[in-house]
Amino acid sequence: MTDAKHSLLPLLPTTSALTFGTYTLKSGRQSPYFFNSSLLYTASLHHAVCSAYASVLTSPPFTPKPQSLYSSSTPSESSNSTPIPVPTYDVLFGPAYKGIVLSGSILPFLLLQTQDTGNPTTTVSPFNSISYAYNRKEPKPHGEGGSLVGCPVKNKRVVIVDDVITAGTAIREAVNLIRAEGGIVVGVVVLLDRQERVSEEEPRSALGVASEELGVPVKAVIRFEDLIGAVEEGRIPGAGEKELRRMKEYREKYRSRD
Repeated sequence: MTDAKHSLLPLLPTTSALTFGTYTLKSGRQSPYFFNSSLLYTASLHHAVCSAYASVLTSPPFTPKPQSLYSSSTPSESSNSTPIPVPTYDVLFGPAYKGIVLSGSILPFLLLQTQDTGNPTTTVSPFNSISYAYNRKEPKPHGEGGSLVGCPVKNKRVVIVDDVITAGTAIREAVNLIRAEGGIVVGVVVLLDRQERVSEEEPRSALGVASEELGVPVKAVIRFEDLIGAVEEGRIPGAGEKELRRMKEYREKYRSRD
C-alpha cells in the first residue's frame, strides 16, 4: 500500500464519506458500508485524495517500468538523482461533474510525487507538461463553444479520472466524446473499486468489464480489500469487529472473479 493511500483511508469517515451500517444499493444488494465521494470536501481530504490519485498516475501502467528517465540532466547529474518515470499520457480528463475538480486538482500532485530531490534546479519533471480537460454537460453555443474545456485532446493520449464506475455509462460517454475530438484514451483511474461482481451472470467487476470493453487499463485508488485491511489494523474510526465481520461476509458473497 502506498503512503498516500495509507494516509487517505483513516480520513474517509471524518466527513462521513465512508460510513458503516446497512445500505441498499441500486443492484438491490445490502451493503455493510457506503462510500460517498461528494463528501470529500475538506482541504485535508482533498489533499489526500489528489495525492493518492497522483500515486497511481505516476506508477505502471501509466508510466513505464522504473528507470532513469529524467528529461534534462547530464549523466553525472542523474547519477545522484532519484529516477522519475515518464508518463504514457498527455492529458487528464474529468467527466462532468465530479471529474472536473479531480482533473485539475491532481496535476500539482503529479509534480510533487516526482520532484527531483537530487538537483531540482536543473531537472525538469516529465510531468511538467501534463494538462487537463473536462466536458460541459451541454455544448456551449457562444464564445469558444463546444463541449470540451481546457487542453485540446486531438492527437493527445488521455487518461480519464472519475470517482467510481457503476454501470459505466459516464465513462463510455467520456470515451466517445474524447475519441470524437480526435483524442486517444489510454486509461481510466477511479477512486474506489468495490471488487464485487456485476451480477450473477457477470462474474467480473465493473472495472474488469470496463477495461475489456475499452481496451485500456482501468485502475482504482482504493480497493475493497484496502478498506478491509485498514479496518483489521484498527485504522478506520467507527469500524470494529462487527463491521469487519460483515465486510468479509459481503466479500465472500459478492466477490468478483477478475
